[in-house]
Amino acid sequence: MSDAFLPGSGFSTFEEADRVLVGLSGGVDSAVCVSVLRQQGFEVRGAVIRFSDAHQPAVEKARRAAQALGVPLTVLDAADAFEKEVVAPFCAAYCAGRTPNPCVLCNPAVKFRLLAAEADRQGCRFIATGHYARVEEVGPGLYALARATSAARDQSYMLCRLGQDILARLCLPLGEFEKEDVRQLARELGLPCADEPDSMEICFIPDGDYAAFIEGRGLSGKAGRFIGPDGADLGPHKGVLRYTLGQRKGLGLALGRPAFVKEIRENGDVALGWAGEEFFSGMRLEGLFTPTGAPLPAGHYQVKVRSAAAPVSCTFDGNDLVRFDEPARAPAPGQSAVFYGGDLVLGCGFIAEALA
Repeated sequence: MSDAFLPGSGFSTFEEADRVLVGLSGGVDSAVCVSVLRQQGFEVRGAVIRFSDAHQPAVEKARRAAQALGVPLTVLDAADAFEKEVVAPFCAAYCAGRTPNPCVLCNPAVKFRLLAAEADRQGCRFIATGHYARVEEVGPGLYALARATSAARDQSYMLCRLGQDILARLCLPLGEFEKEDVRQLARELGLPCADEPDSMEICFIPDGDYAAFIEGRGLSGKAGRFIGPDGADLGPHKGVLRYTLGQRKGLGLALGRPAFVKEIRENGDVALGWAGEEFFSGMRLEGLFTPTGAPLPAGHYQVKVRSAAAPVSCTFDGNDLVRFDEPARAPAPGQSAVFYGGDLVLGCGFIAEALA
């Protein structure tokens, strides 16, 4: 652990009256975030965001946590923005055969934008969340996101599209903690959420059945055919929204040996390959972003192609092409590719195409 909970040397001291608005989710991480910041001497306030009807239980948990911690709580409604910026693009991407990450969309467009606006309204200099990541000052008045000390808990991938307007005032107190440290602190505080399991599902789809959720909105994925590793037509599939690059389970085919989804084609066909061959030499990107707004230079980087993947070495051409030093497993179109230099997030883009 460290006493340096705030980004950059400019945040090593603070005034007695400094306020921080903490985004409470109802879980153990954001609750402990409140306690850590308050122990550092800040005036802490809480805000919980109601993104959709599915988030009402989280709102109630946040109310209980705020009451236990003795902090004022504001409930913010983001239903319209969340539908427009996250849910609708999420459904459209799956229906087109892509694999979106809703958190990467939500954090810059909805969650942190709303927290920053509410912080301004309440006169709070800082905003904070219970994410496992860090913010570092990399130049005078210039900030970068950095990986958490705990590689197993690191969430910098999910925050990759935050810009200077957020990073300059963002506190991430848990960036140097291990999860068990956080749970122990919660137990010592007597918080009811101390031993609750981590939430793993998509927040607005509690049962995790994203395909049923999308179809329940009257949408459907492109129809098409399964194309076998040898090019044979293996019959119709259930719609491209049910498949993702690298998928092995749930194909409903008996081919004599394991196969995987190698490509989801524009016409709706799902091409298969034999298991063990789901590695690609590169990818093309779109929607490139850097926290400074400057273009990401051509060069050699570490890149993550999904949140749970280990970073792999690659060369970026300065435009849209990435070549891996060694073949990487299943860079799925729609997912984010996040570039690192050491622990710092240098930029990111959405995967448009995996290259054999």
